[in-house]
Amino acid sequence: MKITTETLQYIFTFIFGACIGSFLNVCIYRLPAKKSIIFPPSACMKCGHKLSWWENIPIVSYIFLKAKCRKCGTSLSLQYPLVELITGLLALLLLKHFGLTLNFFIYAIFTAALIVITFIDLKHQIIPDVISLPGIVLGVFFSIFNPNISIFDSILGVVVGGGVLLAVAWGYFLITKREGMGGGDIKLLAMIGAFLGWKSIPVVIFISAAVGSIIGLIVILLNRGSRKTAIPYGPFLALGAIIYIFWGENLINLYLNLAIKA
Repeated sequence: MKITTETLQYIFTFIFGACIGSFLNVCIYRLPAKKSIIFPPSACMKCGHKLSWWENIPIVSYIFLKAKCRKCGTSLSLQYPLVELITGLLALLLLKHFGLTLNFFIYAIFTAALIVITFIDLKHQIIPDVISLPGIVLGVFFSIFNPNISIFDSILGVVVGGGVLLAVAWGYFLITKREGMGGGDIKLLAMIGAFLGWKSIPVVIFISAAVGSIIGLIVILLNRGSRKTAIPYGPFLALGAIIYIFWGENLINLYLNLAIKA
């Protein structure tokens, strides 16, 4: 069977994405601890065994090592291959959507940041400023070269994204006297607005709120928490942003058509 150039491109794109995912795992573990993401090299978190190159092959090494450290036998987290797989698959989707263009690399950087934020927020319930704040600057800068949004749309996206959640956070605090949304979520939505433009904000908020409400109800029904259980909102915002990248315009057009018919 002859392998086409397009097939090879997809194979190498997935491998590229999975390799980036391996680096993202380092960021996910080290950024909350405020450690360098470059030094020291990857090692077992329990015994300190420094990993050889063949122990660092994305997804494959996890399977080959049977999800255990080769030296001490400590179980390895499923997060490692999961992040690598998600990053590889998203790289494929971006290539399919944008082709091998500048936008492919712009949104590859953006989605990589969202993946790191998602897993850190799920585990620690924080969104590091070291990702979101530079992300806002990068999003505005990349809009200069992005044919999909203008720099005005990007800057307005920052203002609208950050402003909307800031208003919601203040309103929630005034009513309940409790903090319901952290500053990290506000900065994250500002970053999303920088990369996707102001039109994305209503769609991202709607998707994140809908999915977050469903997950919240499931948690309550399973008796794993009360109404006061803190559920990180960052992953839902990230999901809404990723959905918007691929189907945002279609969702907006669908809403407008339904509104006109109504």
